[in-house]
Amino acid sequence: MTVWDDVVGQPRVVAELAAAAADADALVAADSRKSLVTTIAEAHAGEEATGGGGQERDRAPSEGGARGSGGPGGRMTHAWLFTGPPGSGRSTAARAFAAALQCTSPDKALGAAPGCGFCDGCHTTLSGTHADVETVRTDLLTIGVKETRDLVRRANLSPAGGRWQVIVLEDADRLTEGAANVLLKAVEEPAPRTVWLLCAPSVEDALPTIRSRCRLLTLRTPSPEAVADVLTRRDGIDPDLAARVARATQGHIGRARRLATDEAARARRAGVLRIPLQLADVGGCLRAAQELVDAAAEDAKAVAEEMDAKETEDLRQALGASPGAGSRMPRGTAGAMKELADRQKRRATRTQRDTLDLALTDLASFYRDVLALQLTGSDRSLANIEAQEAVGRIATSSHPAQTLRRLDAILACREALDANVAPLLAVEAMTLALRAG
Repeated sequence: MTVWDDVVGQPRVVAELAAAAADADALVAADSRKSLVTTIAEAHAGEEATGGGGQERDRAPSEGGARGSGGPGGRMTHAWLFTGPPGSGRSTAARAFAAALQCTSPDKALGAAPGCGFCDGCHTTLSGTHADVETVRTDLLTIGVKETRDLVRRANLSPAGGRWQVIVLEDADRLTEGAANVLLKAVEEPAPRTVWLLCAPSVEDALPTIRSRCRLLTLRTPSPEAVADVLTRRDGIDPDLAARVARATQGHIGRARRLATDEAARARRAGVLRIPLQLADVGGCLRAAQELVDAAAEDAKAVAEEMDAKETEDLRQALGASPGAGSRMPRGTAGAMKELADRQKRRATRTQRDTLDLALTDLASFYRDVLALQLTGSDRSLANIEAQEAVGRIATSSHPAQTLRRLDAILACREALDANVAPLLAVEAMTLALRAG
């Protein structure tokens, strides 16, 4: 087992990252040897033995190698941009690379590649507890200037373990314009031992000035067979169920795992796939839209109930209040409590939007199956095998041009939600368009 085992269906990306991790390890080793030689020389010969330039020579390999400027570190650079469609494993690849950079396996002395998966550096990085690895993901719609400035300050610290200070920004596409400009300065002038790992769905989601300073890695959607294999091998999922959910999600690893392990998620998805049969009249369209929005709101409420109460109580106690919701808050803490409440409200909004978007993705996969059946006449490539009968009914009662217009209606709904249109209005417009075809 290595840190790369969870990076599914990306052999080219794994090869490039493994080579860069090996170069990074060589840089750390070279710096350690130079530092040791310099220390011994100073101890025996005094300050003149360094020739006034020993300190600069000691720092040069890290700076030159981390920037990918040739030499032993030519494949290593200080900033990486991981892109790929949802479910391709961008964040997983970034975390695996971070673990390989922190790998302390003694087997490396025998020629083994970094990223063993068992040493303290690999284990603590993958579990999220390594002192020199900061992983940033947001529950909110955006990442602001304040949070980014905190990251930049963290990035300027020297690594406590003597290897690399690694910042993994999983939602780089959610940076506001101001936050992106703050990040640009740090990426332009990085600390000698700092590595930025940015993740975004596409290159266009990053500022041109940022992506021009990053090495680009483009991940692809893994095959359903590869996803089913990892679900069976790593998570112990029944092979038949693993194959079914991998095919249903078209290679989206995270969604496939959730469907395989959460019966309620499978039930919600089955409800979404029944929507096309409920649009016989205007009343059915409006009811289907209301049910879809209500289900998303319930999901957001469930997340809020699970997280908000604990966060609120933790903050109350941190601010000096006695345990219990009825106790009085110390004077001057109202601002902090309001800030938390605003954050929780924004998180609930994002959760509802994400749940709706997931339902719309499932609905689009239904109509893709309809289109495939209309154009090929074969059901061998259907993603939604469990909805095969419904797919057949819609396919025989409509034309490919209507199916394409229905797919356009779903895309328009997703764009409307991104533009902050009221969810119920956007979904009602979509269901009416689906009925009209």
